[in-house]
Amino acid sequence: MAMPRKLKNLNLFNDGNSYLGVAKSVTLPNLARKMEAYRGGGMNGPVKADLGFSDDGIQFEWKTGGIDLISLRQFGSVNASGVALRFSGPYQQDDTGEISNVEVVVRGRHETIEMGDAQPGEDTEHSMTTTCSYYKLTVDGEEIIEIDLLNFVEKINGVDMLEQQRTAMGI
Repeated sequence: MAMPRKLKNLNLFNDGNSYLGVAKSVTLPNLARKMEAYRGGGMNGPVKADLGFSDDGIQFEWKTGGIDLISLRQFGSVNASGVALRFSGPYQQDDTGEISNVEVVVRGRHETIEMGDAQPGEDTEHSMTTTCSYYKLTVDGEEIIEIDLLNFVEKINGVDMLEQQRTAMGI
């Protein structure tokens, strides 16, 4: 019987700045698709048509201990891919000891920065939600998913899912 790979630690980088000891937690983006039910003549039930990514977009949520001046200075970025974040985490399988390096790279801009409670003698943290125009998941050096919403790129397990559509549109 095998044991699952579990996250053992993490680091976060914001525009190349290491948050080692500062990053408290991250919520990796949900990947969701927009689906529309279609039922035509001769169909005994609906089949959902894939219409691309969900209207909720791609969001990366993260928390830091204390005040985070780097993200505060980035707030209001006019560039939809102006902030680069990189999550790196070792996932270990406890029955074998094998470690997989999981890396998630996103680019976007901060949608919200929650300053949290300010109370003397108590822990403080900032919570950020970064809405992303770019997402890439790599496991042990193998690119699993790459999504570039601004450049109409969607690669899943090495397959360019939008190549034929780009060709048909002349781009």
